[in-house]
Amino acid sequence: MGTLIYGGTSEIDIEDRTLAHMQLAIITKLRRNEQFLLSWDHGVDNGSGYSSIWIHPAIPLYFRFAGGRRPSLNREWVEALLTSANSVGGLHIIPEPVP
Repeated sequence: MGTLIYGGTSEIDIEDRTLAHMQLAIITKLRRNEQFLLSWDHGVDNGSGYSSIWIHPAIPLYFRFAGGRRPSLNREWVEALLTSANSVGGLHIIPEPVP
């Protein structure tokens, strides 16, 4: 399980494979100097509900991976995440599409 740390205070636990794909989508947006909303579900084990944060290029962002190997990337998934990030609702963690 990896962690996305935003602004030094917000920590979001995300499975490493998902985090690697989100990292590419987030960095793509930030390289374009674009800010956007990031939302995630807490899951039933954490009381359900969801949280959202505003991702801005000026705020420190840190990706921490638990595994020692980089996962192979699914281009379709990255594109789907970018499409989500470009929407009014912002970037959501979505399931990996089957190639």
